[in-house]
Amino acid sequence: MIGNFSYSNPTKLYFGDNALDFLNTELPKYGKRIMLSYGGGSIKKNGIYDEVIKILKANNKEIFEDAGVMPNPTSEKLIEGCKIARENNVDFILAVGGGSVCDYAKGVSVAAWYDGDPWEKYYLNMEEPKADDRIIPVGSVLTMVGTGSEMNGGSVITNHAQKLKIGHVFGEEVFPKFAILNPKYTYTLPQRQMVAGIFDIMSHIMEQYFSGSDDNTSDYIAEGLMKSLIHSSRIAVKDPQNYEARSNIMWTATWALNTLIGRGKSQDWMVHMIGQSIGAFTDATHGMTLSGVSLPYYRFIMKDGLPKFVRFAKNVWDVQGEGKADEQIAEAGLAAMEDWMKEIGVCLHISELGVTPEMFDGIAKGSFILDGGYRKLTHEEIIEILKQSM
Repeated sequence: MIGNFSYSNPTKLYFGDNALDFLNTELPKYGKRIMLSYGGGSIKKNGIYDEVIKILKANNKEIFEDAGVMPNPTSEKLIEGCKIARENNVDFILAVGGGSVCDYAKGVSVAAWYDGDPWEKYYLNMEEPKADDRIIPVGSVLTMVGTGSEMNGGSVITNHAQKLKIGHVFGEEVFPKFAILNPKYTYTLPQRQMVAGIFDIMSHIMEQYFSGSDDNTSDYIAEGLMKSLIHSSRIAVKDPQNYEARSNIMWTATWALNTLIGRGKSQDWMVHMIGQSIGAFTDATHGMTLSGVSLPYYRFIMKDGLPKFVRFAKNVWDVQGEGKADEQIAEAGLAAMEDWMKEIGVCLHISELGVTPEMFDGIAKGSFILDGGYRKLTHEEIIEILKQSM
């Protein structure tokens, strides 16, 4: 490994089918006034809401509900949540839902006591909270896997008026204090949401994996996570209530983006930059925006990072290299990934998400160009990748 780094992750995880019991362990550590953030109401249908409310009341908490967090949380919703938190002087935010709810809660935690436009400060300008800024602690009860938001500082917010979707990765002071992970809470997800989450996990791993040329431990961990995810996903799409498969997927999602496998190396997040820009234009499901551009992107940069793509083919997809040139091996690996994507049922064409050629220039402009990968794209190259993704 050639990178110099530090590593700390302050989030405490409770995992398993009795994980919610440990909410009783954590709640006494925080104040009385709890802001309960959740989405469109599915937690009321599946009974999770009632379980959480019962525990909150048993711990004598005063509850301030913040419902209606959308799959791609908006800057308007962020301001609304900040108002609720500030006016009620909440001591703690409990996010119950998927990654979007957790992302949103972290945004509110940082921005609630800022007297200004949080979108401009924390997302457009990428400013960090100061040491003496008031940050409301956050905890999470996870009901959908994919983002890894339960164990990192990431917060992605969409501004439809500006057609921008921006993720800010805050420091460990914004990480959830705890996260409760019960794989059974993911059983009621529609299959499309489940597979979108699965590809989001895969993309997180690949975007840290496809960079660098040194021999580093992080890449070996990434390969193991990808193999586990591929194996478990095939079981889960056929048997969505297979506990072993769903628990493995949930655990892999956490490790894919809790900052561990990115230590000691550069990272390539261009698939996310392009996918998030597509989301700003279409409001499409996040994981599907990633799956729609991944194959064209990786085929576009394959020659620039050929040794890693050969390794990916052999170590993740079990491609046999005898008698084949490196480019043939690498392409066989991406072909195997394409077959798997078709098997689990993710989007392969961004036209299915509502993208039209008229959007290409705007999507490219909204894609922040990063230089951590094997190739730094130009505006024109992003447009070419979008064309190939249709």
